[in-house]
Amino acid sequence: MVMSSAPSLAMIMLPLLAFCAVRSADAFSMHPVKTQFTTKLHSSTPTSSDRRPTPSRISETENFREAQELSQKFLTDFENLQQNNGGEKKRVAIFGGGLSGLACAKYLSDAGHEPTLYEARDVLGGKVSAWQDEDGDWIETGLHIFFGAYPNIHNLFKELGIEDRLQWAPHRMTFAMQELPGEFTAFDFPAGVPAPFNMAAAILMNTKMLSLEEKIRMVPGLLPMMLEGQSFIDAQDEKSVLQFMLQYGMPERINEEIFIAMGKALDFIDPDKLSMTVVLTAMNRFINESDGSQTAFLDGNPPERFCQPIKEWVESKGGQVTISSPVAEIQLNEADGTVKGLQLANGTTISADYYISAVPVDVFKRLVPTQWSTLPYFRQLDELEGIPVMNIQLFFDRKLQSSIEGLCFSRSPLLSVYADMSRNCQEYASDKSMLELVFAPCSPEAGSPINWIAKPDSEIVDATMKELERLFPTEIGPNAPTAKRANLEKSTVVRVPRSVYAATPGRNKYRPSQQSPIDNFVMAGDFASQKYLGSMEGAVLSGKLAAELICDKVMGRKNKNGLKEVHSSVTAVELNERAPAGIIGNSPTSFGGGQQGGA
Repeated sequence: MVMSSAPSLAMIMLPLLAFCAVRSADAFSMHPVKTQFTTKLHSSTPTSSDRRPTPSRISETENFREAQELSQKFLTDFENLQQNNGGEKKRVAIFGGGLSGLACAKYLSDAGHEPTLYEARDVLGGKVSAWQDEDGDWIETGLHIFFGAYPNIHNLFKELGIEDRLQWAPHRMTFAMQELPGEFTAFDFPAGVPAPFNMAAAILMNTKMLSLEEKIRMVPGLLPMMLEGQSFIDAQDEKSVLQFMLQYGMPERINEEIFIAMGKALDFIDPDKLSMTVVLTAMNRFINESDGSQTAFLDGNPPERFCQPIKEWVESKGGQVTISSPVAEIQLNEADGTVKGLQLANGTTISADYYISAVPVDVFKRLVPTQWSTLPYFRQLDELEGIPVMNIQLFFDRKLQSSIEGLCFSRSPLLSVYADMSRNCQEYASDKSMLELVFAPCSPEAGSPINWIAKPDSEIVDATMKELERLFPTEIGPNAPTAKRANLEKSTVVRVPRSVYAATPGRNKYRPSQQSPIDNFVMAGDFASQKYLGSMEGAVLSGKLAAELICDKVMGRKNKNGLKEVHSSVTAVELNERAPAGIIGNSPTSFGGGQQGGA
């Protein structure tokens, strides 16, 4: 997104930085960070009646209005179909029941079409799926955070009437202090201050992480982003975060204090392996949207609190959502290579007017028919691969008094972000803490010297607990006072061998458009081309764009995105036919999900 007011914003940023820096010296000499927000951080879990409201400025952004207009387009198409003003109702088969497939089915049903969604597993949600263990506890695939800068997700929640299921945390970004075990610091966003001033103030009013000189040395790399917008952001995809820092003269301490934490949170990967486009995309949203960086947690497990309302919506409009229905083969018409049908693992053949893949890229590559294997559009997917990650849940015998409300960047060599779900999620509210943690990077390909994902659960949990001894020295570990010590009652480890696509430098050029060279086949999924990269928002937007493409085809409109040109590194080489490898096994990881008990 190119901001038309970017030049004026850039011109005021430097004097703003100087002003805030002067103010910060006085403010923090009298109010140390730890005592300034300690009482707020340790508040109890809000009940449904006293939760913070949805930040009002979320709906005032250009991106939110754009998402809203696209939602309205589907309703207009429905009216036109009802009045016979063009087009006709189509049957659409979608395989993949994660957020992308669910969103696609929802918007196709809004437009008056008949989607049927086929999910391979016995639970919906894909990378946001969860299941109950023998104790009745929900085991989650990952720690899922809803940013204010997720316009399509917030439109979706509003359309479903479930906005009140989001529990908003205070508007701050909290970091564990590496040199001071047990202490935290935060970028605290001042209420009522518009972007970009609120983020500038939040960064500069914090004196614990970066010096004023280091903050100023960040500016040369950020000004082009503000001046040139999305074109500059996209152009940085060939560079790693560290290469970008070197080019713009940023000190290493910025990487240690900020970018390592961001990289591990955004793509489960270290900055030397992460495309700078990923970091700039997030920073661009946070800088330009007043509430973009504020975070919320779902008030319960995703299958019931998020996925089920979408399923019910689709079915109320005549669509279908089926589980335990894995696709085994994409069958083609020999004459033109279009899709003839989908063969399910149980032998059933599905026929429709249009077909949409909403499965992870690693799963889809195993299904590409031989006839499609020589088409550059499909062969470019070889350059995309999911990144490994693990989700840890730790159940303690008492409440951790020093845990915080909201998300925390651990800045640990092993851990990315974590949250005490007993403080942040109504369903998990308890007088005992349950920490949910993202263990990343967890393999050499993501930057870890140890292949943690192949280790037994006991070693992973032990390593996690050692890191928590640093974060909670007075409450966890053998050195904690007995009266305060929290003991581990239960732990779970969920491995996702192939999560979101690895956003290493140069991957964006290989991300396929929703439109494919096959007339009745459309691609969805967070790896498909859209501006929110590999995220929940990206998945929903990709599914929404796939639905829009089919609606445009039906109504005889030209799609604004069209068929993306395949990069010359793919088209310049001879492509030999290859048979589909097929899906091996029937475990959750076979279909791109997470599972307990080993990969």
